[in-house]
Amino acid sequence: MGRVDPLITPETVAEAMKWGAGFALLDVRWRLGGPPGRQDYEAAHIPSALFVDLDTELSSPPGPAGRHPLPDPERLQEVLRRVGVREGGQVVVYDAGDGSVAARAWWLLRWAGCREVAVMDGGFAAWQAAGFKVTDHVHDQIPGDFVVRPGQMPVVDADGAAALARDGALLDARAPQRYLGETEPIDPKAGHIPGALNAPSAGHLGDGGRWLSSDELDERFEKIGVKPGEPVGAYCGSGVTASSVVLALEVAGITSRENPATLYAGSWSNWCAEDREVATG
Repeated sequence: MGRVDPLITPETVAEAMKWGAGFALLDVRWRLGGPPGRQDYEAAHIPSALFVDLDTELSSPPGPAGRHPLPDPERLQEVLRRVGVREGGQVVVYDAGDGSVAARAWWLLRWAGCREVAVMDGGFAAWQAAGFKVTDHVHDQIPGDFVVRPGQMPVVDADGAAALARDGALLDARAPQRYLGETEPIDPKAGHIPGALNAPSAGHLGDGGRWLSSDELDERFEKIGVKPGEPVGAYCGSGVTASSVVLALEVAGITSRENPATLYAGSWSNWCAEDREVATG
């Protein structure tokens, strides 16, 4: 497939599969509150895709660092090798549809040193809508040899997030009601990091469930208040949907592969655990 952009269409993936192009295809479907995404995978998935679990394989156990802390590098390497990720190889990840969970896998792979990785635009829903084949057969995968080199994407802790909100643009990927403090169904406090701007992850998508164009995303972030050249980062509830903001900023051309946005990986769950100042409204 050559150099992989952050987003790839189902049609391009299908063509690459038809000609036997070598790449790892990862199914990372997950839903907050369950049932487990593995059940969806076992019922039907894209041929050659292997399942990777967000809670147990793309995260460490929850704790003060947040509800989805970054995984241990050695454990992540074991997972990625199991599903066939190879040194210098290409990876495509997909979720159920909106790309928010797939973006977490995309971000982790980039953080681990894999440069040629993309999120399938529209996810499994778009694959099915296009009429492509699905299966319940789990195929055998030749183990990969990928070496995890952590730290290839920028991250900050709570202090760094506070500084970014003060000196740049810190984008909150949660729904407006949670950002405003009107409701908080998961974490112990309602509201947002003082100075953060609301950039709901659902706003990345158009009416058809596919991601907005680069121009549309650029216009969206400009309206939110992101200024050209300023430091920019993202957070959400636990560091998952914020990854899609990092991806969207790159698609928009506001950031780049060489100069990506920063992720506050602990996000709101870590901010609350540290009993930090909260803003509402």
